[in-house]
This record gives sequence, C-alpha cells and structure tokens, in this order.
Amino acid sequence: MFLSDFDYPLPPELIAQHPAQRRDASRVMTLNRESGAIGETVVADCAALFRPDDLLVLNDTRVIPARLFGKKSSGGKVEIFLVRREGGDSEIWSALIKASKSPSDGCVVELAEGVTATVLSRGEGEWRVRFAGFDDFHEWLERVGRLPLPPYIKREPEGADRERYQTVFARERGAVAAPTAGLHFTEELLGQIRARGTEIASLTLHVGLGTFMPVRVEALAEHTMHRESYRIPEETVAALQRTRQRGGRVIALGTTTLRALEHAASLGEIKSGPGEADIFILPGHRFRAVDALFTNFHLPKSTLFMLVCAFAGKERMLAAYAEAVQRRFRFFSYGDAMFIG
Repeated sequence: MFLSDFDYPLPPELIAQHPAQRRDASRVMTLNRESGAIGETVVADCAALFRPDDLLVLNDTRVIPARLFGKKSSGGKVEIFLVRREGGDSEIWSALIKASKSPSDGCVVELAEGVTATVLSRGEGEWRVRFAGFDDFHEWLERVGRLPLPPYIKREPEGADRERYQTVFARERGAVAAPTAGLHFTEELLGQIRARGTEIASLTLHVGLGTFMPVRVEALAEHTMHRESYRIPEETVAALQRTRQRGGRVIALGTTTLRALEHAASLGEIKSGPGEADIFILPGHRFRAVDALFTNFHLPKSTLFMLVCAFAGKERMLAAYAEAVQRRFRFFSYGDAMFIG
C-alpha cells in the first residue's frame, strides 16, 4: 500500500478553525460498515445510536498547556514544547525546542515566575529538559503554559479553547493533543446514553505529537509508527468481558481509544495495566476489540485516515468523505463527526 492511496481533495475552508457554538451542536455522519448506507444526525441526538447491551469506551486523558516561552541568559528567545514526562521523581521532560540557535547541553532557559529549564541532552529531534524553581509543576504549568492547538488551526489559542479543547471527562494529565471525538460529548449526552442501558468505561492514552506528524514515505511498509502510552483499568477489562458475554458491541470513542484496545488485543487477551501502543492499522487489519467507532474527520494521507479506512473499507470511506465534502461537513479537531457501526 502507498501513501497516495489515502489522499482525498479537501477545500481549505472546510477545516474548522473554531468549535461549534455548543459541544453537542456538531453534525454526525452515520456509516453502516456492512451496507455502506450513509445517514446524518446531530450530536445532541446521538444517544439513539447506542443499544442497551453496548459498551462505550472513552479516553480520559487531559491536555496540558504544553507550550512554554522563555529566554536564554544571552537574551535569545526560546520556545519549549513539552512532549512527555520521563519517569522518576524529578521534573524531567522530553521536549521540542525552538530558538534562533540550538541550545547546547547545560543551557539554562529562564521561564515565568522564576522557573528554569536546563537542557540535559539531545536525542532524535527531542531534548531532555529538567525544570526547577516551582512548588507544584502542574499548577505552575496551568498558570503560564499555552494550549497546543493543532497546526491546521491557523490562529493563536483563545480563552474559550481552555475549555473547548478539553473533554468534559478529562482527568489524567499528560496529552499534548485532545482525543477530539470526545470533544463533542456533554454530561447530558453521557447521561442519556447510560439511560439507554449502555455501559460506559474509560482508559487513558496520552495523545502525543505523532498524531500531527506527516507520513514521510510513499511505501507504507517503511513507516514507523509513533508510540503512545496507555493504561487500561481493571474495571474496563471487566466491562469488556461483560459486553462480550451478553453479545453487545464495544464502541470506541475516538481513534485513540481504538488504538489502545486493538494494541492490547493484539498481544492476546486484553489485560489491565500500562502499555505502549505502536500499532499501525491499515486495510487488512483484523479488528479484535472494537465493533463501532465514533470519530472526527481525519487529514488526507494521515495514519488516522488509514485507520478508519481499515475499519470501514478504503473505497467506502473515500466515498463517505467525498459525500462529507459535498454536504459541507466541517473537518478535523474542531469539526463534525462520524459514527461508523
């Protein structure tokens, strides 16, 4: 398979630059995996898509304000983009650094409120940075950090993004991008889904920068997938087992949830605990864990578009996206959604 197989034409004006006025106001295209039948509803009416024996699994990761701005002792401006926290007791992070001159090992960057970032070393495109001078790192980060909106949103973050680029069920801090399918859901909608008899469970997958990284090879067999850390709780494993026993569907809220479940299933029986998802899902993949998917519209030639093509069929998905363009659906993180079942 080749990268060009997963391209499609998209008018730039359909890339959503702001969220809908209300979380549940977005449109939803429905796609039947077997028949290819396409329908349309709105998020506020989506509870009707769920059945009493179903299980909805969501990703409760929380986006951190990962962009930091400071200066070197020489006065040169520096931007630090946090990627992932490393293990141990110290606040050491992998990060991207943007500066007029690449910092050397030992370089100290002065940040807001007297906090410093010392560059420890450089790896493959990322730096290891140690932060010091704070009482509580995440409290400090919430005060001074800037939200990392996706690169296709051509504006600086606004005050409203602090709420709208975060799901209502976000709990576990660590993502640098939102699990965007979940941005549509409200507490009211979740209550309606529960009222239909659908179980709801969660897992945590911290969305990384790789979600925005373009595929740089034409032959997809040569592409190396980025890793994303996840954790599946014991109660979610139990809910998955109950759902299988009663013949219900497992519905993934977002591709991040699907990737975590499919990666865990690829290792055998899904077990609780941590994992590192590096699974590259292409057409031909046998889905073991997920039966239906609620997701946004994804970028041309992206691994996420390849994933949904694997889930519903490439030709069927290309036809659905062409229909979405014709109907003027809004695309990407702040755009409209699809239910594939």
